[in-house]
Amino acid sequence: MKRLVALAVSALTVASIVTAAPAAVAAEPITWGPCSDPTLVKAGGECGYLSVPLDYDHPGGAKIQLAVGRVKHKVPDSQYQGVMLTNPGGPGGSGLYLAARGGNLPNHAGDAYDWIGFDPRGVGSSKPALSCDPLYMDYNRPNYLPVTPQLEQTWLQRSKSYADACAAKNDPALLAHMKTVDTVRDMDSIRAALGVQQASFYGYSYGTYLGQVYGTLFPTHVRRMVLDSTVDPRYVFYQANLNQDLGFDRNIHVWFDWVAKYDSVYHLGKTGAAVQRVFDEQLAKLSFQPAGGVIGPDEWLDVFLQASYYQLRWTTLGDAFAKFVNSGDWQTMKSLFETFGGRGDDNGFAVYLAVQCTDVQWPTNWNQWRVDNWRTFARAPYFTWMNAWYNAPCVYWPAKAGKPVNVDGSRVQSVLMIDETLDAPTPYEGSLEVRKRFPGAVLIAEPGGTSHAITPRGNACVDQKIADYLLNGTLPARKPGNRADVTCDPLPQPVPPTS
Repeated sequence: MKRLVALAVSALTVASIVTAAPAAVAAEPITWGPCSDPTLVKAGGECGYLSVPLDYDHPGGAKIQLAVGRVKHKVPDSQYQGVMLTNPGGPGGSGLYLAARGGNLPNHAGDAYDWIGFDPRGVGSSKPALSCDPLYMDYNRPNYLPVTPQLEQTWLQRSKSYADACAAKNDPALLAHMKTVDTVRDMDSIRAALGVQQASFYGYSYGTYLGQVYGTLFPTHVRRMVLDSTVDPRYVFYQANLNQDLGFDRNIHVWFDWVAKYDSVYHLGKTGAAVQRVFDEQLAKLSFQPAGGVIGPDEWLDVFLQASYYQLRWTTLGDAFAKFVNSGDWQTMKSLFETFGGRGDDNGFAVYLAVQCTDVQWPTNWNQWRVDNWRTFARAPYFTWMNAWYNAPCVYWPAKAGKPVNVDGSRVQSVLMIDETLDAPTPYEGSLEVRKRFPGAVLIAEPGGTSHAITPRGNACVDQKIADYLLNGTLPARKPGNRADVTCDPLPQPVPPTS
């Protein structure tokens, strides 16, 4: 989900495509060698490439290469639990590093698996990798808020130009085969190349949607599955942006209250409302005069969106906010913008659009976008238009859209789901919906938590249940009704340093 606006998910009715398992394609072996990623080097990982069909309907045609990483099991073969595929979300997130994730689990539970990370097609080190305009999300963008017809038209033209650049700079055959189903078939090719009949899967955010579709198309190939912060399959992918906006706005108010609690540290106001006034004053000023000539309203919102995503970044953002207001330090904000946004690299953004714009047909009538986003803006003014413009190239996307899979997990035996109930990018209702569709699933809820897709993260209640599940398949008992099966307190809110 390095992207600034995470997963977007549509009010369009989920349509069916054929949900029988696609015909298998003979997988080529992976030649393993050393990794360059420092995380994988430290974990003793090995890396390689897997050739897969560009178009699975024509397996003898053009091939692309997936970058794959592996950290092998550290237990005796008698205790080996098999292959664990992973995905970090996005779509567009590089997943190679996740091969090292097993070491974060308690009781060495991860040591029983071969952990497999990969860059999905078009992403990162996979070949070819998509790019359209690396400077599209750079400084000097128009204000997100289209308060004049001229601003709206400027953003629409920018969005069209980006879509046109994607068409001009990338293989149209690749753009036509960037759908979730294509990546799911790639996942099954990785499984086959590793020589196993079943694989487990650990997916985050959009990665949970990959898990849902994989479980629908290849249910007999699933051993165990962990889904952290689950996409609602009813809303792929237009309406979910609007749903997200409400969560982002709610969560930044939670952060305002937290900043106010530590007014002795930040000196920005003793109540959430007072902190919000300071925030709004700065946002208004930046609309007229960017700080340092670079930090305008867009950069400001891009940075503080992180407060709605991750509690672990609250202190960093509180410090940057205080320095900006109290000391005129815009340089820290500039550094955060470049860190969070991946400035100068649009690969994640290009892949995000290539997947979401073609999984389902987005509205092509801009009037619908205008009405829906202004209506949402009335309830969630901070991030609605940011999110709208992030996705607006879908209006003009050059590749033909398909229809999403009708997610059906009735044949998947075992799934562990985790979600914090105030998760903004993938609202908690999505976890409840997927739990309904997967009768073998059990859901751990963290009431009041606002963080997104971060397990395992030191929450003993959650992490131990994940470890038990991965070690021996143990799931908490499933309860009747439309609710979580077990609850864990979220990690406590951070306490900022006083000096």
